[in-house]
Amino acid sequence: MKKIFTFLILLGCIYNMNAQQSPQYSLYMLNKYAINPAYGGLDNSLSFTGVVRKQWVNLEGSPFTQQINAHMPLYRLRGGIGITLENDILGASRNSTALLSYNYWVQVNKTSLFSVGLSAGVVQKALDGTKLRASGGEYSENTGTINHNDNRIPIGLETAIAPTVNGGIYFQSKRLDLGFSAINLLGNDLKFNYSDGQTDFLQKRHFMLFAATNFEIGDLIELMPSVLIKSDITQNQVELSTILRYNGNVFGGASIRGYDNVTLDAVVFIAGMKINEKTTLAYSYDLTLSDLKNVSDGSHEITVNYNLNKPIGGGVPPPIIYNPRFL
Repeated sequence: MKKIFTFLILLGCIYNMNAQQSPQYSLYMLNKYAINPAYGGLDNSLSFTGVVRKQWVNLEGSPFTQQINAHMPLYRLRGGIGITLENDILGASRNSTALLSYNYWVQVNKTSLFSVGLSAGVVQKALDGTKLRASGGEYSENTGTINHNDNRIPIGLETAIAPTVNGGIYFQSKRLDLGFSAINLLGNDLKFNYSDGQTDFLQKRHFMLFAATNFEIGDLIELMPSVLIKSDITQNQVELSTILRYNGNVFGGASIRGYDNVTLDAVVFIAGMKINEKTTLAYSYDLTLSDLKNVSDGSHEITVNYNLNKPIGGGVPPPIIYNPRFL
């Protein structure tokens, strides 16, 4: 059976191809370090997060993403450090990324700080040519013959590796979080060189703008709206979200995501709770609104965070550090 996302290769009958944008995360507001390296350490202690996301369930070749990250403050250096490991499977391709980050804090006043951060590492892309089919190719299920008749499509599993760098700035105060990050700053090519030809994938630069605030409604309820804007300059994606948290433990909410008012992608439903003082579990379900709703059953995402909730190392924390709002 022809594999879904073969069009990525068919459209790639040119020398260069643009690689996939960074993976979609519906629970971005609970995992801010994943979208901005300048957030490192702002969970106030050693913080571990794990994410599993299956997008467009029942659609063959749909994205399947896993990420783990950890970050912590370094009060002596007035900043934070962190690490991210991510695996993103999309049809016949797989992107595996490993990043280390450092960010530096500047105190603005007694109730706010500004952070600037950088993450750097490597990305490896794997492309399995056995899962691809070209319109002019020759294939036999009985003999296993694979001949794409196109030297820009490999016939086996090929891998390529390149450095990658992300940067960000982040402002945090008692009532406002505001961050801007840039992904794939180097804009490098991932070059596949094999015996019959060569294929290049371009790591396209893109940008994220995040903002969030919080309001108390009485003594037990907290309202936390947020927005995430993603752009590669050519196209923009906007996600508006609101989470309602009760008694500091149980929370629920919803998001809406789209490219403009007539091209909505999904409505997202969010639920979660603090299992104990250190562990938070969250789940989201994306109800697809685009034409993909005819061939998929939506998307599922699970996020687990563990926060040590105690100081690490020496140094004096800045006076504006607060208890984590979400985790």
